[in-house]
Amino acid sequence: MKLKIKVCGMKQAANIAAVADLHPNYLGFIFYENSPRYISEVSAELIKYVPQQIKTVGVFVDEDLETVKALAAKHHLKAVQLHGNETVDFCKQVKQTGVEVIKAFGVHTGFDFSILQAYEPVVNYFLFDTQTPAHGGSGKVFDWTLLKNYTLVKPYFLSGGIDLQHAEQIKDINDERLYAVDINSKFEIEPGLKDVDKLKAFFKELNSLSLA
Repeated sequence: MKLKIKVCGMKQAANIAAVADLHPNYLGFIFYENSPRYISEVSAELIKYVPQQIKTVGVFVDEDLETVKALAAKHHLKAVQLHGNETVDFCKQVKQTGVEVIKAFGVHTGFDFSILQAYEPVVNYFLFDTQTPAHGGSGKVFDWTLLKNYTLVKPYFLSGGIDLQHAEQIKDINDERLYAVDINSKFEIEPGLKDVDKLKAFFKELNSLSLA
């Protein structure tokens, strides 16, 4: 199966349009005010111009449930990524609104994958990122061999410091549950501004590997 690609942390109008022209499967917008990639209410108005075939994702960290629902409805988000300590019930209630739910977890040595079992029925995908106090965005890669401890069937996004040179290594992950790769900081000129040429090279490399 061809791997999906999610480009996260979009902020600027022209850049959003340029990245959308590359046809990623998902475009992520961060609604977490402490992030340098936080999308303001004004900029969030740009989300509606993203082509329909691209799934728009709102990223939230320990946000109020009603706020998540309201912003998802207002901006017609197709998916919500929960990157904090959201409960199983929280995820369930978000999913009941009809959006895809992606629940992120920071993976580290000693991470207890058994906690994911309760979430499996109430999310569409897991996202495995590098454990960081800042809820992602570290630009660091975690030890992917830890994924051997993941025993559930739910498909997942791979995140955390993925760069152009990782395309070949991603090919070596022989796991049919690997659904998508999530890229962000390693493809930036500055926070929220993506290097379109570098993204283009990654898309080409990953798509060629996916078809190999």
